[in-house]
Amino acid sequence: MEKRNAETISAKENRRLSIHIFVCKWCKAYNEKLKLLDKIFRKTLAEKNSEINESEIQDFKNKMIEKLNF
Repeated sequence: MEKRNAETISAKENRRLSIHIFVCKWCKAYNEKLKLLDKIFRKTLAEKNSEINESEIQDFKNKMIEKLNF
């Protein structure tokens, strides 16, 4: 999931990940939390009219995940 969020993954990797997320309740929950964090972060940036690069977004996600004890 992190790799897919950080960069483009192959169609095969994406398909395998999607199937896994569909059957694994833990990964599905983790994926939903990642999506929520990304949405909140991007909304906050849009409101502040700030520009930030993708590596800073990923750093923020990683810090939030650590704080959420994943």
